[in-house]
Amino acid sequence: MNKLVPLLTIFAALGQAQTAAPDKIAALEAAVQSAQSAGDNAWMLTSAALVLMMTGPGLALFYGGLVRKKNVLGTMMQSFIMMALITVLWAFVGYSLAFGEGAWFIGDLRYAFLSNVGGAPNTDYAPTIPQQTFMVYQLMFAIITPALITGAFAERMKFSAMLLFMTLWALLVYFPMAHMVWGKGGLLNAFLGGKFPCFDFAGGTVVHITSGVSALMCALYMGKRKGYPAEPMKPHNLALSFIGACLLWVGWFGFNAGSALGSGALASSAFVATHFGAAAAAIGWLLAEWMHNGKPSVLGGISGCVAGLVAITPASGFVKPMPALIIGLVAGLVCYSMVAIVKAKAGYDDSLDAFGVHGIGGTLGAVLTGVFATNEVNNALKDSAGKPLPLGLVDGNAGQIVNQVIGCAISWILAIVATLIILKVCDMVLGVRVDHDEEVQGLDLAMHGEEAYNLEA
Repeated sequence: MNKLVPLLTIFAALGQAQTAAPDKIAALEAAVQSAQSAGDNAWMLTSAALVLMMTGPGLALFYGGLVRKKNVLGTMMQSFIMMALITVLWAFVGYSLAFGEGAWFIGDLRYAFLSNVGGAPNTDYAPTIPQQTFMVYQLMFAIITPALITGAFAERMKFSAMLLFMTLWALLVYFPMAHMVWGKGGLLNAFLGGKFPCFDFAGGTVVHITSGVSALMCALYMGKRKGYPAEPMKPHNLALSFIGACLLWVGWFGFNAGSALGSGALASSAFVATHFGAAAAAIGWLLAEWMHNGKPSVLGGISGCVAGLVAITPASGFVKPMPALIIGLVAGLVCYSMVAIVKAKAGYDDSLDAFGVHGIGGTLGAVLTGVFATNEVNNALKDSAGKPLPLGLVDGNAGQIVNQVIGCAISWILAIVATLIILKVCDMVLGVRVDHDEEVQGLDLAMHGEEAYNLEA
């Protein structure tokens, strides 16, 4: 009899709920929605902080440790200043150009100076969190993307020219690409009316291909560092880079799992895929290096994990754990080959391998998303009857690979053309490269009048 008491209590409560006044039912539903919104908002604010951590200190330490000691402050400053410069630009027009409604390639100015961006949600993008939270979360992506490019021209670009270049690059490359992939009506938006739906959960095309390909253009346009490759230019402090890579790995959970824009099962799936992809890529890179050079290096391990994080980014919200391992392993092997073999044969000076890791890793991940994306993970795309549509090849939709290739091609073309134009303009206005004496002296003293290590103090 005692076992029946809880059941009778539950049935009684259900009966009361069914006969409750409509206003009480509405209040209960509102309370449930409020709780969901609070949970989602807490996760998204945490994710925004994690993504910002990826730029500073993560990327700043990762890149800073890889350059020579005379350039460590100048290199770290390039990441840090993006946190300030892009934030102001985002507040003025960036958010509106990326996420305002408009043409297929750019948004309008409805959110310029953050007009109408407050506590109410934007139901087109994130219906359970304030639009201000969505806005600041997307800002963190806009900050780290141009910072990634700095790895290609490390140790040889003027600080003033870098500021002008990044301003123009954000306006002409990042904001349009973000709108095309994620903005309402964007050409490649798979969920909000795009003509060529391209699956990019967290930025394979928007972040990594644009930055990586632009990085290659910068390396080719500016030429090699003085003495490269005859003189050794080894990392001055791999311990810094190791710490930076670990911070990137942790921060990437906000980058990818946060792109679920909520704290539900999709965020968990993206979290798991992200971790698995990074782990498999680290192993793949180390194995390839071990076979090629005879020893697995610390630099190889941390480079591999970043390559895996890059490759899994577009796929993270669409693939199961086992395909995530495959994507990561392939990325580790391919990106190692690009950095260790192809770059050496081609002879270009991509100082910190921004193209080999981000450009190639992002492209590889975007294409493989078309292979492994499945509606068992992400069922947001439905037909008129509400039935989930097949996403990638594993669902029987081989045509998605074509759309992924189209998305990659548009990202490549935009990055190449716009970057070369911007570099030419910056060169004409300010000159992009430091002079010979400044490069020999190092950017720390030449650009900022400081030294990272004062061993005489």
